[in-house]
Amino acid sequence: MLAERRHQLILRALRSGGPAAVTDLSEQLGVSPATVRRDLVKLEEDGLLTRVHGGAVAEEGDQPFAEVAEVRVSEKDAIAARAAALVQDGDSVLLDIGTTAYRLARQLHGRRLTVITSNLVVYEELADDEGIELVLLGGMVRREYRSLVGFLTEDNLRQLHADWLFLGTSGVRPGGQVMDTTVVEVPVKRAMIKAGDKVVLLADSAKFPGTGMAQVCGPEDLDVVVTNAPVNAATRSSFQEVGVDVIVAGETGEAGTA
Repeated sequence: MLAERRHQLILRALRSGGPAAVTDLSEQLGVSPATVRRDLVKLEEDGLLTRVHGGAVAEEGDQPFAEVAEVRVSEKDAIAARAAALVQDGDSVLLDIGTTAYRLARQLHGRRLTVITSNLVVYEELADDEGIELVLLGGMVRREYRSLVGFLTEDNLRQLHADWLFLGTSGVRPGGQVMDTTVVEVPVKRAMIKAGDKVVLLADSAKFPGTGMAQVCGPEDLDVVVTNAPVNAATRSSFQEVGVDVIVAGETGEAGTA
C-alpha cells in the first residue's frame, strides 16, 4: 500500500473513531507497527494529527465532503429517514451543507416540496426530480466541501423563508451549543436559522460532544434534535430547559422533550 493511501486511511480512522493505538492501526492497515509509527510522525509534521502515548489523535479541522460521506452512513440514513417523516407535502425545506443533509435529500424523492440549499450534492441529487421545486443559493463555491458560502449566500437567505431548516453540525457541547469546525460556514448557518420556521438539528452519536471551535447557535435556537442514540445527561438537561424536542431514530414515536 502506498504511503499516501495509508495516510488517508489513518486520518479517516482517527476522525471517525477518535484516538487510536498504533497496534490497532497496524491491524487495520495490514502493515507493521513500525510503518504506522513512521506514518504518524509524518502526519504530525504536517499538522494533521497529534501523537499520544501508544497512538495518535486527529487534529480538528475541515474534512473534504468525499471523505466524510463514507463515515457512519447507516447512522446518517436512520437520522435522515426520521427527519424526512417530519415534513409534509407542500412544505418548504432548507437543507444545510454536509453529508447528513445529503442523506436526507435522498429521502425526499417523490415528494411535492420546495427545497432550498447551499449544498451542491443536495442540488445534484434532486435536480432531476420534477416534483421538487429546487432553489440553489448563490455564493462562492467551496469545491472540496461541495458548498456555497459568502455574502451572496447570506443575502439570498435574507430574502427567503422555509417551513423547515435541517441543520448539520460538527459537535454539540454539553450546554447544547451547536459548534462547527469551519468558520466560513458559520455566518451561512446563522442566516439559515433566521430563515427557518422550525430548526431541526441532525446529529449522529459522534457529534456529542464532537468537534468545533466556532459556535453556530445555542440550544434556544433549536426546535428539534434528531439523533441515532440517547443524548448524554448534561446535554439532555440543556435541551430540556429550553423546550427542545429530541427524537431518537429507531424508537417508536417521538422521544418528546428530552
